[in-house]
Amino acid sequence: MSAPLWPAPVASGPVVATVALPGSKSVTNRALPLAALADGPGRVRLALRSRDADLMAEGLRKLGTRMVPSNESVSSSDWEMTPGPVTGGGHIECGLAGTVMRFLPPIAALADGEVSFDGDPHARKRPMGTILDALRALGAHVDGDRLPFTIRGPLSGGEVTVDASGSSQFVSGLMLAAARFPKGVTVRHVGPPVPSMPHIAMTVQMLRARGVEVDDSERHVWRVLPGPIAATDFTVEPDLSNAAPFFAAAMVTGGSVTIPHWPAETTQPGDRLRELLTGMGARVELTAEGLTVHGGGLHGIDVDLRDEAELTPTIVALAALADSPTRVRGVAHIRGHETDRITALATEVNRLGGDARETDDGLEIFPKKLHAGVFHSYDDHRMATAGAVIGLAVPGVEVENIATTAKTLPEFATMWAAMLRGDAS
Repeated sequence: MSAPLWPAPVASGPVVATVALPGSKSVTNRALPLAALADGPGRVRLALRSRDADLMAEGLRKLGTRMVPSNESVSSSDWEMTPGPVTGGGHIECGLAGTVMRFLPPIAALADGEVSFDGDPHARKRPMGTILDALRALGAHVDGDRLPFTIRGPLSGGEVTVDASGSSQFVSGLMLAAARFPKGVTVRHVGPPVPSMPHIAMTVQMLRARGVEVDDSERHVWRVLPGPIAATDFTVEPDLSNAAPFFAAAMVTGGSVTIPHWPAETTQPGDRLRELLTGMGARVELTAEGLTVHGGGLHGIDVDLRDEAELTPTIVALAALADSPTRVRGVAHIRGHETDRITALATEVNRLGGDARETDDGLEIFPKKLHAGVFHSYDDHRMATAGAVIGLAVPGVEVENIATTAKTLPEFATMWAAMLRGDAS
């Protein structure tokens, strides 16, 4: 049975709105494991509630952490967390969440028994060998090279060499649990450049904030010393990457959208939106009220998004509506995301009459008038929001399975409608 179609709303005029975003998935899904491994009870405030974050929480429960939510809403929660001994014998469901399938196996290797992992059908195609082989090299016993797999300890830690060119999550996953390994861990990357380096910087920053000693002074080498992980009271930042489709709405319609509480300093890759959208014709202002994007012209751009690849679907959606060509480079690794995003984006833009061409490491998009049609999401949240952006300017676009946005933004359709009404959220 095919997924339902969502008629993408067409903007009747310039969008003028303030959109409050829930917490960052990337920060939430690092903060929760660190709290679970800490030396005492702690709290994670304004944590995202979404499919990915809920799978992370449930996986940590299976591994022995007591988690009690408070101040709950549809998209956020404060978690009171009490660490316990890491327990085996359970099964962890990963869904499509790369953070769950790559961050929890190193923790599971600390357990007192075997832990099994599985996920959605497409998750079984996502690359996992790098981190599973690394755990084997560090002393763990692993059966399988992709989902489904089982893992059991003990592991001692030490030095391991990996090719993390497929995902920065391989490095972050090893680092998050490394302080609990008897020898710590030294991760040495050998191979093509690691994508999404800001996400590794985020991991390093969050470890150091909890008193963990991390040495990243040598290029492509990360050393985490063994020791305690301090319990903290931590507040999650808004998810800056989820701002992308809302800011895109300002550009497509010539309006203005403000995202409150935009941090002055952050390791989130989404902060590069300020530069990217300026390059495509927007005027961007950071004030005490937040970050505001004012639409003007909408122009193409030539850009390397290796470190901000999660922004690719929104940039491509804008490019399909721009008045000059766009080239997106450095994102070959997104072929292994929730879907092959390069092929999916080219297919769906062209399905609507556009001109998008795959390259070895990205896409080229040329101006061409678009028409009505179905924009398939491939069960990928960022594909779904890209279709919504195009639908603002192209009547008759229907997005397949808009509900897949629940992966990181559970109330997307409601927030999109409120933005178009000009409601503040």
